[in-house]
Amino acid sequence: MRSSNPIFTRRGFSRDANGYAGFGQSAAPSGAPYPGAAGPEGTPYGYGAPHQGTVPPRDLDPDELRRMYSAPAAGPALTGRMTIDDVVVRTALTLGTAILGAVLAWFVLPVDAKGYTMATGSALVAFVLAMVQSFKRTPAPALILGYALFEGVFLGVISRMFNQAWAGAPLQAVLGTAAVFAGMLVAYRTRLIRVTHRYYKAGMAMAIGFLLLLLVNGIAYAFGGGDGLGMRHGALGLLVGAVGVLLGAFFLSLDFKQIEDGIRHGAPQQESWLAAFGLTLSLVWIYLEMLRLVAILRDA
Repeated sequence: MRSSNPIFTRRGFSRDANGYAGFGQSAAPSGAPYPGAAGPEGTPYGYGAPHQGTVPPRDLDPDELRRMYSAPAAGPALTGRMTIDDVVVRTALTLGTAILGAVLAWFVLPVDAKGYTMATGSALVAFVLAMVQSFKRTPAPALILGYALFEGVFLGVISRMFNQAWAGAPLQAVLGTAAVFAGMLVAYRTRLIRVTHRYYKAGMAMAIGFLLLLLVNGIAYAFGGGDGLGMRHGALGLLVGAVGVLLGAFFLSLDFKQIEDGIRHGAPQQESWLAAFGLTLSLVWIYLEMLRLVAILRDA
């Protein structure tokens, strides 16, 4: 199964014919310590009989045994596999960069036509960096952090504009985003939500329909004037905003599943940057939808 986030659409994190998740590599033979490791026969791990022609194993003397037992364990730092700590650290760096950009934009950029133009330009740069990363076969931390910085600048200007029109709206949106994240994490960890193939297909169908609706609304706004399809106010606006938040929560559940599969099946450590990128994309989506939903509720 592939995630809706662009970082997971071109590499690994897939399922085999039996429905088991893997990371774009063949399964390890029975007895291998991790995917890609050699199997029980004729390998450096010495699980079974060696291949024909190799030197049979010998007994170790006490000094060799003592050196082996005193050596450090082959943990994630030695195997180079992704851990949850890697994901947490990279996500903190990515979100911290976005927050830094938002704070700088909030206090430095003006809230006028010039500031809005700069925010739009930052959003376009962030979009380009995100697309470049999505088509790369390996994660590039510079691209991911660059995306976070420019996205943060956009969020800072937009948040200040909303704050001037609806005092406290950004803080309410942040609290709402945190609540959605915490709720989805608890629901996923307790298996109240299970990311199955049917769940994925239904969620993606809703996401495609939602994006098409936003596209039609944008065209109506650009050429018809007024408020487009009227999705900024009233009951329709509340409904669209709620669906947007639910879709953001759906994206989070896919992120959690991909991270869990990556850790379980030995994803390379550098893939934690992609996990952080995916979580940041989902959280930004939820925050923007929350911001719009708060504004509609404050006007009601």
